[in-house]
Amino acid sequence: MHVGATLMACAMACAVALSAAAGQGDNVLRVCADPDNLPLSHQSGEGYENKIAELLARDLGRRVEYTYFPQRMGFVRNTLRQKDATGKQFRCDVIIGVPKGYELTATTQPYMHSTYALLLPARAEFAVLKTAQDLLRLPPEKLSSLRVGVFARSPGTDWLLRNNLLQRAVVYAAQSGDPAENPADTVERELGAGNIDAAILWGPMAGFLAQRHGASPAWRAVPFLPDPHIRFNYEISMGVRFGEKQWQDELDAWIAGHQAQVNEILATFRIPLLDAGGNLIQASPENGT
Repeated sequence: MHVGATLMACAMACAVALSAAAGQGDNVLRVCADPDNLPLSHQSGEGYENKIAELLARDLGRRVEYTYFPQRMGFVRNTLRQKDATGKQFRCDVIIGVPKGYELTATTQPYMHSTYALLLPARAEFAVLKTAQDLLRLPPEKLSSLRVGVFARSPGTDWLLRNNLLQRAVVYAAQSGDPAENPADTVERELGAGNIDAAILWGPMAGFLAQRHGASPAWRAVPFLPDPHIRFNYEISMGVRFGEKQWQDELDAWIAGHQAQVNEILATFRIPLLDAGGNLIQASPENGT
């Protein structure tokens, strides 16, 4: 057999093997996602994870199909690990966003490194704040009157405790009983109603809300830089089933070759991004640079 033909046959066989390993023999990219968790994912396709899934599927020559389930307890069990009615095929083959090293899935190399942020409304006393740490430099009478929205067991709670401001916290449950309610919804409602003066939340959500409230008076999202004592920054990967090494390797190769395009998607949501050293490479979510 001609060498070129041999290589082509091998490439085709390898592609079939990779597809079969992830249940993709029918040219479908099956994605596990939350149907109502903007800015991450949404059944309308508006989330940044949806956009990344579309880019991935296009490059793999597949079409996207979703298995939706609220990202609560049991999410992985009811999506990535569950088979369809025939019992022959898993319902979905990849979760677009999980923390690097997530214990419930194997994880790809990270495609996003982001951080928590301080979300501020347009108020005169906040105009001079350039970093989250600057909040502590407000006059004592201002600082002692603030109500800061944070989520239970989050870095924001730890930060307020460390700076003797826990009494200024308005603490929300990390997950409500309503699957249609997510942290971005909670903060948007509470900050918009004036029930809190500021909030500390995951950077992608803070950037998204700053974008939605970008008209005057504008909200601002000010990122927290890496801290030696409180972990604000996390690397985000894709999650796959344990044992599907070929599929994991294929996704790793795709991420490595498409990081610039992924970053463009993330930038449209004003997500604060960090480099490998923890330095902010997107100056601030509100200006989209």
